[in-house]
Amino acid sequence: MVTYIIKRLIAAVMLLFVVSIATFAIFFLVPRLAGMSADDLASRYVGKAANAEIIHDTAVRLGFYDPLVVQYGRFVKGIFLGIDRNYGPGVEHCPAPCLGYSYVTQNPVLPDLLDRLPVTLSLAAGAVVVWVVFGVATGVVSALRRGSFFDRMSMGVALAGVSLPIFFTGIVSLAIFRDKLGLVGDVADWVPIEEDPLTWANNLILPWVTLAFLYAASYARITRAGMLETMGEDYIRTARAKGLRERSVVVKHGLRATLTPLLTMVGLDLGLLLGGAVLTESTFSLPGLGKYAVDAIGHNDLPQVMGVTLIAAVFIVVANLVVDVLYAVVDPRVRLG
Repeated sequence: MVTYIIKRLIAAVMLLFVVSIATFAIFFLVPRLAGMSADDLASRYVGKAANAEIIHDTAVRLGFYDPLVVQYGRFVKGIFLGIDRNYGPGVEHCPAPCLGYSYVTQNPVLPDLLDRLPVTLSLAAGAVVVWVVFGVATGVVSALRRGSFFDRMSMGVALAGVSLPIFFTGIVSLAIFRDKLGLVGDVADWVPIEEDPLTWANNLILPWVTLAFLYAASYARITRAGMLETMGEDYIRTARAKGLRERSVVVKHGLRATLTPLLTMVGLDLGLLLGGAVLTESTFSLPGLGKYAVDAIGHNDLPQVMGVTLIAAVFIVVANLVVDVLYAVVDPRVRLG
């Protein structure tokens, strides 16, 4: 088990290294291939009134004329050791991990990301609990009552959940439950959990349910398909023939065999959500990483977009690492692969 975890850790580190190269290439190599010069990149760091001489001096000061290998080395150094930034009147040290400075605000990117991270964490944590519990439970019951009214109704609702976009269900839920019925508070009014847990939950329950509705539908359908296949296996009939209770047969034998594809889905979905639930946060005006990325794209703020991309990549890699370890717990045969 320890050897398996070490292998997965090494693979995760190598993947993060490849992701850092790909991300750097997308934001610094691709613009060069598209015809942008070092001065064009530097023009985003200065105001619209800056002349060509100021733009050129800025490009030299930021190292945009250095070879791309040198720029990538400086980028990696900033992540692990920090880096000194020459902004003209003086030199400012950006402590590690440094993800650069915003074009618009001139502030370090990482502190802004950390300020918005609790919002995305809260949204992702609540939504994943809701969709896993309700999605898996619905799929199991539908499989055990195949062809019943509940099965047809739940699968119909699941089909609607997969088909309807989040910005549609989000706007409809806001119009009904907040504006018309007044059952929830102002969703955009973010309150940290440590300040007021009840208000925190009340303001997030609508985004949780709306986001979970989309994912729970997929989990219900996959759980149902997996359970239908598993419950027809010979070892299930053997377990029943031995006199085991139906609950033990369903949970310990049937559901456990269905968990492997679900773990894969949870790892990928949770990693993507932690990277920023873009549509959900934009629909409900939640100040999380997703809305931060949307605003950065609108302002053409390259370091902010790059920072969100790297944070999202880290979360996805870590989530898949956790899933790999859980694989070994659920199915010991995975350790031998």
